[in-house]
Amino acid sequence: MASFAETLREQRHDDHRLYHHSRINQALHLVSATSFLVAYVLLLIDPPLAALVAWLIGMTTRQIGHFFFEPKDFDHVNDASHAHKEAIKVGYNLRRKVFLMGIWAMLPMILLADPSLFGLIEPHDDWREFVRSVGLIWLALGLAGVAFRMAQLFWTEDLVASLAWATQIATDPFYDVKLYWRAPLQLLRGELYAPEWHEAGRR
Repeated sequence: MASFAETLREQRHDDHRLYHHSRINQALHLVSATSFLVAYVLLLIDPPLAALVAWLIGMTTRQIGHFFFEPKDFDHVNDASHAHKEAIKVGYNLRRKVFLMGIWAMLPMILLADPSLFGLIEPHDDWREFVRSVGLIWLALGLAGVAFRMAQLFWTEDLVASLAWATQIATDPFYDVKLYWRAPLQLLRGELYAPEWHEAGRR
């Protein structure tokens, strides 16, 4: 358990220090985290709706922050290039995210072409059932994405790293609210990046 706790702490620390310098990214993570917390509650009540909230709000705001607002130039704070950070990323780096989000975007189109999704689900009769079917397959995609990366980490590293990453993913919404609740106010003060980013760049 000590190894698990330390691995989880290290993964969380690395994720914050390496990938969350932009205050816009942090603010978007706050929006994302809040929507994921709502989705967690909805998961007990209406799983397809929970998946719609998680993917349409939680995942999109989170990835917009990473793709468009997080700096990609040399990270003087951590003395690491963007390419190096991408190579050591424990979870989904940008390349893996493009692949995952591509599948996410294609699934509704596949469902339109084949309402039974190759016989896996009950065909929809109207647009409401279509939306709920989309939520259902997005829920399955999310679970499959976590399971797939866990299997990769188990194969390339070990069981502790795999379980720690899955725990980090599941608890990130709580952790992000704790870390980034000030980000919108910091943005309103004109602070686009965490201060250490500017300080390290001037050295």
